[in-house]
Amino acid sequence: MGTLWFWIVAAMLSAYVIFDGFDIGVGIIYLFVARTEPERAQALRSIGPVWDGNEVWLLASGGTLFFAFPLLYASAFSGFYLPLMMVLWLLIMRGVSIELRGHSTDPLWRTFFDGLFALASALLAIFFGAALGNVIRGVPLGADNYFFLPLWTNWRTGPNPGILDWYTVLGGVMALVTLSLHGSLYLALKTEDHLERRALHWARLLWPVAVLVTIVGVPATIFARPASLENYKAHPLDFIFPIAVVAGLALIRLTLGHPSRLPAFLSSCLYLFAMLAGAAAGLFPVLLPNIGPAGSAHDMTIAAAIAGPHTLRVGLVWWTFGTLLAIMYFCIVYWLFRGKVPTDAEGYGH
Repeated sequence: MGTLWFWIVAAMLSAYVIFDGFDIGVGIIYLFVARTEPERAQALRSIGPVWDGNEVWLLASGGTLFFAFPLLYASAFSGFYLPLMMVLWLLIMRGVSIELRGHSTDPLWRTFFDGLFALASALLAIFFGAALGNVIRGVPLGADNYFFLPLWTNWRTGPNPGILDWYTVLGGVMALVTLSLHGSLYLALKTEDHLERRALHWARLLWPVAVLVTIVGVPATIFARPASLENYKAHPLDFIFPIAVVAGLALIRLTLGHPSRLPAFLSSCLYLFAMLAGAAAGLFPVLLPNIGPAGSAHDMTIAAAIAGPHTLRVGLVWWTFGTLLAIMYFCIVYWLFRGKVPTDAEGYGH
């Protein structure tokens, strides 16, 4: 059951990154690709019916983490209290900017919320990437399995790190680049005319940068946490994830010129999923590595953090029911929202 719930949480977080990642990516490149008022309205309509629904996966992941691994939830959310509050404020800022922008035609009003939308989207990508970097690198767990991290210390990985160091900043940059690429491909899929061509242009510019940060990220991860390779050595089948990462990047480049924009976008989904699954495979069965002083505590593992058997059995029933409802909702919404957003459409969506 512990292994099952580990991969359920990993899959839900991957779903969040793939789904909400494209509308965060649209926000990051928003000011660069959408230059006129009609283009900006079209860009917002491309995510209008789905952006808030995409965030359901983040809430569902947090809820699942709470009942499946309560010790991890308590430890991580207390140790990362400051960045968690910052993420919540950024999510609120994005939602407010999307919803309030259209309430006035005043140019200053719309310019303010356009800038807020782009800034909050970029900072969210950086924060999420840095958060994943913290989990992979590890935290200084105490004997009581709690920890405290300042925002930064000496910018080095080691027994006294901060939330920000060279590795977690690299994670933030990687998230910024890859989600920008993901958003560019989605925008090309959903829009027409100049906006579509400009989004494709940005995708072509971002692709080699994504390749570069991916190449740099692999040895950086091994340096920051050498234990990441142990599972791959013990289970060679895990190498399917790095192979899928390479395949995803290659397919993005090969399909950028395809008349249908869908293959390139799906290739980006494959790339993001493989990156996250590969990170999870390198961690398993550890949930939160310990880099504190020797003897302070062990890594927080599945066995140490897992909830009781009855909770897991009952939770699996309700999780299955709730997830099927969510999948059904997503299928209906994305089916109704299929195709491109017309340039002359009004309001949200088509």
